Formats: sequence, structure tokens, C-alpha cells
Amino acid sequence: MAESFTDTPLLTGRFDAALHYATEHHRRQLRKGTPVPYAAHLLAVASLVLEMHGDEDEAIGALLHDVVEDGGGTPALEHIAREYGDAVAAIVLANSDAIDDGQRPAGDDRTDWFERKQAYLDAFPAKSPAALRVSLADKLHNARSILIDYRTHGDAVWARFKQGQGLATRVYYRELAAAFEREQHRMGEFAAPAVAELRRTVDAITALAVKHQGPDTRTLFAD
Repeated sequence: MAESFTDTPLLTGRFDAALHYATEHHRRQLRKGTPVPYAAHLLAVASLVLEMHGDEDEAIGALLHDVVEDGGGTPALEHIAREYGDAVAAIVLANSDAIDDGQRPAGDDRTDWFERKQAYLDAFPAKSPAALRVSLADKLHNARSILIDYRTHGDAVWARFKQGQGLATRVYYRELAAAFEREQHRMGEFAAPAVAELRRTVDAITALAVKHQGPDTRTLFAD
């Protein structure tokens, strides 16, 4: 089939600038427990959003979705709003577990993790379709990576997440899959394949955990 083209490119110089900003912010960061540059995740999330027919704001939000949470804090959020618009800033904020201004109080990291993940799940009904698509792309790429690494490294992979043998992380992803299924009607028809793939990937992670660890059906994020 011949290549197809458009007279009006979806991605403009705004996307190019956001990519540069994202790679500068995350330049020294690696994917957990790997030598893979973190930028690989950002590019994958942006790619998945575009495959869901997301617009440029969503693609930029995908590139920047971790900037605020990973050390950028409020100044980064303000910069994003100023340079890329309020719509992009709203997507980034909706996809941040917390705003990291470098002033988090010392405490029980495990309790903080549960509280942040529960709050993220509770916010699903209020998220915009654009924010949901970016979130779905983020979680799908993470789940794919977990499954590949679990198949390769076994239970050693869970040491990356500081959650024991990974039960809390697996339950969180099961709850995420269910949350995206509940909101699928708001994300549009082109998000449906990604919702289905997230469910298959999460179920495959659970099945592998059952093989390695035994029954794996506990629910930690239930209402």
C-alpha cells in the first residue's frame, strides 16, 4: 500500500518542543531496575495515545505526564500551562499521583503508596476522556513491560516496586483494568483495543503469579 499523507500535520512544533523538554527533564532517569532510558516509556505512551486517535494536546500530555510527579513539581506544571496550554496541564495533573515539590514529609512510604493509588483510582469518573486515554497508554505500556520482565526474571522483578512479592502492584493493575473497562464508553472506539489489551496483559501477569506464588486473587483496593 502506498504511503498516505496529510496537508495538515497533526503534530507541530509544539510536540517537538515538548519532546525536547521531556527528554531534558528525564535525561538521567532509567526505567526501574533496567538500563533503559526513561524516554523510551514517554515515547511509547505518546505512540499509544496517537494510535487511539488522540490529538496533539494528548500526545504532548503523554510526553510530559511524569514531569510534575518526578521532581518537576508546581513550577513544572506552571511551565507546562504557560508553554503548552491549560488543556495539556490538566492532562498532566490528572496523571500525577502527587505533585513533587521536594517537600514531602517523612513517613510510612507503604501507607503513602496505598493512599496515592486509591486516590488515583477514585478519580477515574472525574477524569476527562483525554486524561483517561493518556492514563490508559501509560498503564498499558507499564503492564506490557512488567509482563515481559516477569517472564524473563521471575519474582525478582517485584523488588523494583518495593511491594514485597508484588501482590499490591498486581492488585492495583487489576483494579486499573476494571476502572478503564467502566470508563471505556467515554474514551471512544479507538481506545477499545487498548482497554482489551490491558485486561489480557493484567490477566497474564496474574496467571504467571499463580504459577510462581500460588493463589493470587486477593483484593486490596476494594470499596
